Formats: sequence, C-alpha cells, structure tokens
Amino acid sequence: MDKRTDQLHAYFLPMMAPGHMIPLVDMARQFSRHGVKVTIITTPLNATKFSKTIQKDRELGSDISIRTTEFPCKEAGLPEGCENLASTTSSEMSLKFIKALYLFQQPVEKFMEEDHPDCLIAGALFPWAVDVAAKLGIPRLAFNGTGLLPMCAYHCLMEHKPHLKVESETEEFIIPGLPDTIKMSRQKLSEHLKDEKETPMTAIFKDFMRAETTSYGAIVNSFYELEPNYVQHFREVVGRKVWHVGPVSLCNKDNEDKSQRGQDSSLSEQKCLDWLNTKEPKSVIYLCFGSMSIFSSDQLLEIATALEASDQQFIWVVRQNTTNEEWMPEGFEEKLNGRGLIIKGWAPQVLILDHEATGGFVTHCGWNSLLEGVSAGVPMVTWPLSAEQFFNEKLLVEILKIGVPVGVQAWSQRTDSRVPINRESIQSAVTKLMVGQEAEEMRGRADALGNSAKMAVEKGGSSDNSLISLLEELRMGKSSSS
Repeated sequence: MDKRTDQLHAYFLPMMAPGHMIPLVDMARQFSRHGVKVTIITTPLNATKFSKTIQKDRELGSDISIRTTEFPCKEAGLPEGCENLASTTSSEMSLKFIKALYLFQQPVEKFMEEDHPDCLIAGALFPWAVDVAAKLGIPRLAFNGTGLLPMCAYHCLMEHKPHLKVESETEEFIIPGLPDTIKMSRQKLSEHLKDEKETPMTAIFKDFMRAETTSYGAIVNSFYELEPNYVQHFREVVGRKVWHVGPVSLCNKDNEDKSQRGQDSSLSEQKCLDWLNTKEPKSVIYLCFGSMSIFSSDQLLEIATALEASDQQFIWVVRQNTTNEEWMPEGFEEKLNGRGLIIKGWAPQVLILDHEATGGFVTHCGWNSLLEGVSAGVPMVTWPLSAEQFFNEKLLVEILKIGVPVGVQAWSQRTDSRVPINRESIQSAVTKLMVGQEAEEMRGRADALGNSAKMAVEKGGSSDNSLISLLEELRMGKSSSS
C-alpha cells in the first residue's frame, strides 16, 4: 500500500479495561477500513488480547499497527502483570491502577513526537492526552466508553447539584435540564459524584472533566436512533462536538471475530453454538455481569435457585474470584439436564446474543453489554452495579422500554458486600422478560431497535455518515495545518 503524505494518521490510546479496550479497538479498525493509517498504543500484555485480529486486518490491506510500552506496575505499587483494570481485586488496587495511567504521558508523547500523527483518540482516564495533543498542535478526541445519556446526566449533576438538596440517600430527585424526566437517588451515584467532600477519586475526576471540556470533541460508541434527544442535548446544551459511530461491535462480521473480542473464551464457541442450535428461537436467557463484577457466594446461590425454579433455558457466565463452588446447590448442574449451560470465565458474548435461540439478557448494564444486547434485538433484565450503569438502566427501562429491573437500589464497588437480590425478585424479572404479552411487546421494540442499530453502521446510515463527516473534518484540519 502506498504511504501517501496526505493519508490521515490517527493514534488510539484505549484505557486498559475490557469495557474500554474492546470498543476502541473496534473503532480503530473502522477508521483503518476508511483508509486511515492507525496506530494503537497499549502494553505488551494487553496487546495479546487483540493482536491476532489486527494481524488479520493487516493481511486484508488495512494500515493498522500496535505500539507497546511497558505498564509501570512497580512504580504504581501494583503486582507484576497487573496491566488491566480487570486484574485488580480491590478499590485500593483500582485507585493505584488509575493513578498509574498518568505515568503513560512520557512514553506516549515520545511515540507521538516520532510519528507525528494527525489526531489522538484517547480514553477519558488519560486527561493529560489533551495537553500532549495541544503541544503537538493536533486535535484530541475523548472516548469514555459510555453513551450520551449518562454523559449528559453527569453534566447536569455537576451543574445543578440536585443530589445535594435531598435529605437522605434514598430520597429521589429529578435531574434537571434533561430531555426526559429522570429520577435518581444518592445511593445510585458513585462516591466521587455524590458528595462535596474530597475522596481519592475527586481530584482525578475533576482533571478528567477538565480534559473532557477542552478536548476537540467526543467520539461515542452509540447511534443516533438509540438516543436522538441526547445527541442533540450534548451538542446544543452541553455545547460540545460529538460523533456517534456505533455500535462498533457490528464491525465483527464473522464468528471468529465475534468470539475473539476481548480474550479467548473459556468454553469453545463451537460448544456454545452446538448447545444453542438445539434450542427453539427466542427460548434461551443469557446471564452475564461484565468483566469487573464479583458476586458473593450468597448472591450466586440466589441466582442458581431462581434459574432452577424459573423453568427457563439459560446460559450463565459465572466469574467468581475464587475456585470454590460451595455456592452451587447440590446436584445443580446434573438436575438441569441440558436446560442450562454454565460458562466459568470469559464468554463469546456477541456470538451468544446474536444467536436466534437467545431471547433475553440479564445484564449489569455496562454500556458495551447494553449496546450488544440492543444490536442483537434482545430485551434485558437490568442489574446495574456501579459506574454509570444506573443511568443506562433508565435508558433501557423507562425510555426505550425494553428492560425489566431486577430491583437493585444501591451503587457499590465490585465487592461482595452488596445486599443480595433475592431469588423471588430474580425469578419474577426473568419470567416477565420471557413470558406473556408484555414480553412479546418488549421483544418487538427490541427487534426494531436491533434493525436500526444494523442500519446505522451500513453505508449511508447515521453512524456511517457521522464517521465520514469526522474523517472529512480531520482531513481538512490536516491540510490546513500542513
């Protein structure tokens, strides 16, 4: 391939966590398919999670490559090999990890001075990226791994502070200024958001907000038809540029690509497909709570008991930070007799959701999982845990009306201290999602939204047009500065 001097060169710097790396790597691949030269910066251990996919793209003619720099584990006080947020096991470790991201400024700046890229697309937790880009006179686009509703909600909370005007943790308040009436309570907000007092994350969050507002614009893994009022609100009320280019998971067309997103599955994708192929359409419910969630044995037992009593067929991804299986009811797997499949570890999620046998999804409402469920046209049981997930639940349940809440009331870090959701609530939500007239109506809405998602990324679709307009703007910026 000719290396033309007018070729746009984009640097991608994904935050080292599955929910950030997976979509940003997909986005980088989309850029390269549009003729952009792409360099992805990461650490050696994280590179192994997607290097096979990048190599395949290179063989197909894409100008895309990976540059690695060591993760400063020792300097950050982290154990050797802890290069991904998913490897941290406590709040203290997570904080050390986030602080370690500041140590990447020097090596990344050095790479950029060597390569002279035309733009930098960096995860939100690299606030210094905006300063490095400014120094080199190039635009920095912020990617924070979520959709526009939570981004707009955060902006309104920061500006109006309604959460400081209530008497208790459980009293509801309306977030003012949003296109929809969204009620929230303090107990559903993260610690650094809900108090004026300083927490270890407060200074980092303020720096991250500073970088967000001074970036050239934001790039989001969303599509116009999913949250049109929030695209408009972000542009007109928040007053920032934004490009929606998702769902980026849809760039994975074949089963190999779908199964290799993130890391190798702990159960072969063929075994998953073989099992699903024996089931009726829309008859299986899929349960997965993301890469960061750790549930207590008590909670796992409640889920197992609810599934056994529900009579629904299911695939359940269990990620517990221990190898003991004391939580499992005696003879649970034997009693299921082919009705359920338990995957311990990583699962080929997009492959499972896209299968015609899958009819529902119990999710922690992480943005990637939400979008993958939407793209597959599947309604969801919402089980938010932390981050911005309670805002995402509002989108699914109240705005899109394709979600059934399991009843989680409080935000919590990924510890096993949270109060377990009881088996009756789980069984009730699963049944409501899978059985009856309301379930059928939800499935119809989810199916229509899935079709909109697929059309958005096709030629001439809203996300395809948004990506093309961004690339045109970046090319114009390159030619005017050269």
